[in-house]
Amino acid sequence: MSHTSVVLITGISGSGKSVALRMLEDAGYTCVDNLPVRFLHDFIGSMRNGLIKRVAVAIDVRSPGELDELPGVIKALRAMGTPLRVVFLDADDETLIHRYSESRRRHPLSERMSASGATPSLHQCIVREREMLDPLRNQEHVIDTSGLTPGQLRAWIRDLVQADRSPLLLTFESFTYKKGVPRDADLVFDVRCLPNPHYDAALRPLTGRDEPVALWLENYPDVAMMVDDIELFIRKWLPRYTDDTRSYLTVAIGCTGGKHRSVYVVESLARRFADHQQLLVRHRNQPADE
Repeated sequence: MSHTSVVLITGISGSGKSVALRMLEDAGYTCVDNLPVRFLHDFIGSMRNGLIKRVAVAIDVRSPGELDELPGVIKALRAMGTPLRVVFLDADDETLIHRYSESRRRHPLSERMSASGATPSLHQCIVREREMLDPLRNQEHVIDTSGLTPGQLRAWIRDLVQADRSPLLLTFESFTYKKGVPRDADLVFDVRCLPNPHYDAALRPLTGRDEPVALWLENYPDVAMMVDDIELFIRKWLPRYTDDTRSYLTVAIGCTGGKHRSVYVVESLARRFADHQQLLVRHRNQPADE
């Protein structure tokens, strides 16, 4: 019997779930927003006639029902053989507060928390929401949308849902330390100790994906040694992560500007791991290819 492929979008309010859901709708998914947790199992079961092949559902703190029941429902659906990918969207507090300020919308927990008497601040609502969603965040694939444009987020979601859930999905991601370590990183490597093409005026406008920058970096033995060491570490420990029944592993590579060294190292690692069945490459400080 064929199964309907399901993408469950969840995460922190203001992290971009609406953008992700619209992207999936444009990609041909049947989308349902704000579905109560108690209806998820029956809703997915009703899709088993095979007429609807792809479904996307958004569930978060707006959804009525107990969120702590959601991990159990997800486990049951997977036990039934349902192809289910869960994407948890997150962002740092500063980004969330800025987005709420721009949209002028109230946090979905504000009214619920006001029932106790005192009016909560936006930050208090965000803290409470993180507490409520923490059990779910810790077991699914996380995308940190801090600093991402809507176009970047759409591209990342598109790439993610195109990959099969098994085996482990390995992601290499570059970032800038100026904006902090991404919240979605599992392993973090700092390459700021490598020679910096930024100080070459001819290379400054380019990125680590451009050949002149790559050739410049390849002149330095330390660069090759750094890539070799990171590759060796990942190859040694990747089987352990797989044995731990992980579905995702995100390796974040950071440098000062997130433009040259980290991008080059990510691209180099991606080529070396090209034989890995499920592989994604992300650059947080590069525009999305629309």
